[in-house]
Amino acid sequence: MNPSKYLMAMTAGITAGIAAHAAEKPNIVVLLTDDQGYGDLRCYGNPKVTTPNIDRLASQGTLYTDFYAGAAASTPSRAGLLTGRYAERVGVPDVVDDTSDNGLKADELTIADYLKQHGYATGMFGKWHLGYQPEYMPCRHGFTEFYGLPYSMDMWPFHPAPDHAYRALPLYENEEVVEYNPPVDEMTTRLTDRAVDFIRRKASDDAPFFLYLPYTQPHVPLGVSDKFRGKSGEGLYADVLMEIDWSVGQIVNTIDSLGLGENTLILFTSDNGPWLSYGGHAGTTLGLREGKGTTFEGGQRVPLVARMTGTIPAGKTDSRFFSALDLAPTIIGMADAGMPGKNNNFDGQNVAAILKGEKAEAHKPFFFVYNGKVEAVRDGRYKCVAPHAYRIVTEPGRDGCPGRQIIDGASTGLALFDLEKDPYEKNDISKKKPEITARLHAMIEEFQKEMDKEMQQYK
Repeated sequence: MNPSKYLMAMTAGITAGIAAHAAEKPNIVVLLTDDQGYGDLRCYGNPKVTTPNIDRLASQGTLYTDFYAGAAASTPSRAGLLTGRYAERVGVPDVVDDTSDNGLKADELTIADYLKQHGYATGMFGKWHLGYQPEYMPCRHGFTEFYGLPYSMDMWPFHPAPDHAYRALPLYENEEVVEYNPPVDEMTTRLTDRAVDFIRRKASDDAPFFLYLPYTQPHVPLGVSDKFRGKSGEGLYADVLMEIDWSVGQIVNTIDSLGLGENTLILFTSDNGPWLSYGGHAGTTLGLREGKGTTFEGGQRVPLVARMTGTIPAGKTDSRFFSALDLAPTIIGMADAGMPGKNNNFDGQNVAAILKGEKAEAHKPFFFVYNGKVEAVRDGRYKCVAPHAYRIVTEPGRDGCPGRQIIDGASTGLALFDLEKDPYEKNDISKKKPEITARLHAMIEEFQKEMDKEMQQYK
């Protein structure tokens, strides 16, 4: 046989073998950006950003318009995504930092825990932010490989407006610190290289894989490599988005080149809305109300693009609402990775039917909870907002420095919004629909009792 033809046949055989093996259980890839706003992608309607790879992913899969992060801030949001439970239940109701002594409880099961017990290789590359002490770190919560940071990259000695003296920021390889204060400009490329290597290695093994890639960007401090610096023509934030988009392209191209596209679920989303106090170093909500740190739409409605060739419809937009709390039970269900007698009591639900574009039962109510306070609920098209105070930005920052942000700087009374007609939460219709308002407000008050019980553990 001609050597080149033999090599081609051998390569084709390897690729076919990998694809045949992967068909046994789906590979799972979760790509999570940090503080990226609802309007920070071209496929979501922002013409000023350059995101061709994510846009292509959307054209090959489905874009979801009404998807919510599990919470309005990093730590509780990530806890909700990985466990399928409200963060108040799992040990991290609020953001943790380098001084916090709490973290994700040891007995809480993450997606990685479930999948690892069912033969998956589990790798995480990026920002953890669920507790920095050894017992809380990723390798104690189901991940066999970890390369990344224990908390946000701004929690380091170079913070422009620190509330305390931050220690050197450690970069971990599994459970060992391998570097301090790693260059912010290199992080997206470093994490991408690690993720691509993980996919290639595990695709040749006799096991499916779970890749969790929580980027450190576009959270401040913004950082971008030389290959994208100044390339967007729209400023540093847009440059950062270009590099994230490049990273997504690297991940997807690697999966496709290995023949794994039909058996790999790829999810791209953000942990919460933009941190508006950073002005030009923050993203946009495209008109949604408020941002990070609030339970209005701008704080928790985030992008979600999903692709699994042949399973998730291509080129579709779906307006049904669901949340990051649903991802754990959905992934575990798709992988048939339950653990009878040990399963989490999920707050989320299996939404595989929504991902597949099939008819599904109405989603159960989703509660917007901020550090134990139930501030709103969405049920169908309606969102009821309970009276509460919320943060506002009175003066945006510049050049990477925060502006003037006032915690509890504004307040709202009881309100009702029809999100199908008014996603911007401008028109309160509580007086026009008193029965719906009363019903949903009663649900909030009842769930608040449950959250009050959960919060007792932190006192």
